[in-house]
Amino acid sequence: MAQGSGSGFGRRSLLRGAAAGSAALALPALSCAAPAQARSGRPSADWGVQVGDVTTSSGLVWVRSDRPARMVVQTAATESFRHARSWHGPVLGPDTDFTGVTSLHGLPSGEQVHYRVLLADPDDPRRTGEPVSGTFRTAPTGRRTDLRFHWSGDLAGQGWGINPDRGGYRIYEDMRRRNPDFFLCSGDNIYADNPIPERVTLPDGRIWRNVTTEEKSKVAETLAEFRGAFRYNLLDDNLRRFNAQVPTITQWDDHEVHNNWYPGQLLDDDRYTEKATDVLSARSLRAFSEYFPIRTLRPDQGGRVYRVVSHGPLLDVFVLDMRRYRNANSPGRQTDDPQGILGAEQLRWLKRELSRSRAVWKVIASDMPLGLVVPDGKTNFEAVAQGDPGAPLGRELQLAELLRHIKHDRVTGTVWLTTDVHYTSAQHYAPERAAFKDFEPFWEFVSGPLNAGGFQALKMDGTFGPEQPFIKAPDRANTSPAESPQYFGEVDIDGGSGELTVRLRQEGGQVLFSKVLQPGRVGQ
Repeated sequence: MAQGSGSGFGRRSLLRGAAAGSAALALPALSCAAPAQARSGRPSADWGVQVGDVTTSSGLVWVRSDRPARMVVQTAATESFRHARSWHGPVLGPDTDFTGVTSLHGLPSGEQVHYRVLLADPDDPRRTGEPVSGTFRTAPTGRRTDLRFHWSGDLAGQGWGINPDRGGYRIYEDMRRRNPDFFLCSGDNIYADNPIPERVTLPDGRIWRNVTTEEKSKVAETLAEFRGAFRYNLLDDNLRRFNAQVPTITQWDDHEVHNNWYPGQLLDDDRYTEKATDVLSARSLRAFSEYFPIRTLRPDQGGRVYRVVSHGPLLDVFVLDMRRYRNANSPGRQTDDPQGILGAEQLRWLKRELSRSRAVWKVIASDMPLGLVVPDGKTNFEAVAQGDPGAPLGRELQLAELLRHIKHDRVTGTVWLTTDVHYTSAQHYAPERAAFKDFEPFWEFVSGPLNAGGFQALKMDGTFGPEQPFIKAPDRANTSPAESPQYFGEVDIDGGSGELTVRLRQEGGQVLFSKVLQPGRVGQ
């Protein structure tokens, strides 16, 4: 657990595939023998804490209890918690899987905030569990403060789960040590359609061992199984320690439900008894909203994933949802496609908010790449590009409309960040190389996975003139994290010059590629 959390952990019979003598991971003490309501004693927060969607003056604190409890958050300027301020949150119960979020507001800008979460017996507020502590930095209101954040995605994919022999999800410790202001998770936080086996034999004969749970022994269909899939990752000590120090901005993608899903789809997958993705996605979104602190997923905010998170005058993060509003995957050759991959309403929102933004940099957090051709079967395509290098067709029409808007409305400092494809690369798009020319040049950077299989590089579509100065990808499909590096991206914004530097890093922190971008340019 994170330093100063005050929580203790032990192994239970629920967890298999981890040798009893291994000290690499500390796992929450869990039991499925009795419902949480029947447990005696004081409430416990063994799953750690998280903070999400931090701004200059606000943030959302998340916790999960092991039984019904009142959530109370205390904040202070120092670890001593002198002159602490208390925030009374909700009562956590079975309707939210004993999770809850408390909204903090009126925080000092550009400051380190120390917080601790107390869980109190709803019937006796004097009976509280051990406090669980964390810290985060609010965004600055001035432009002179440097800013750093990381991004990546794809966790526990292709059956590669928490491996105690490797020390679990150790990439989170690499990122934590670099002390970013926040982490942008670009989707595929879980692989609901990928069960976690106890062990996998690697091509060289080595054995990959997984920590496993009952919920992750099959594909997720019920709400309880989706909740269990989100809970699985929090068994990892590295992730809980990271969450206690680094706030998140989280989006989702297909594997929160099923590979390459779209609204209205009926699955052709014998593992499922529930075939309707609309049913499965509703259950997943509910669990997603319970396990991540996301401002716009609260009932009073419309229950949506797409949003703008303002991080002071240097940065606005535009979080997209390319999953919930898309049309069906197809060959993508339509000459008219108003729904596209974003839906008409989200596209209008994005154009409006980009034009309103006065931040130096506008990071567009895209859960799918733009110019990389991502197939879905033999004839259909999963992302924007469909392999035809000519004029925009299908979902490319929406991208063309957006890029045209950015150019003609003089929107400066747009940078696209994504994950999804399980390798790392940099793409520069320019009209002089493109079939569609009514846009300004811009960059797209890809980084990931966090802990999933690596895959070969995809072809690029020439419609928007991409050029790829850097790529690192394995030469075969589904290479394990023991065989192929895992990746994360790092963005630094200099408070003095406004320069933005992107570094593509691999597990261990090694820099593979870097690019410095200058502020104030339309597109980039």
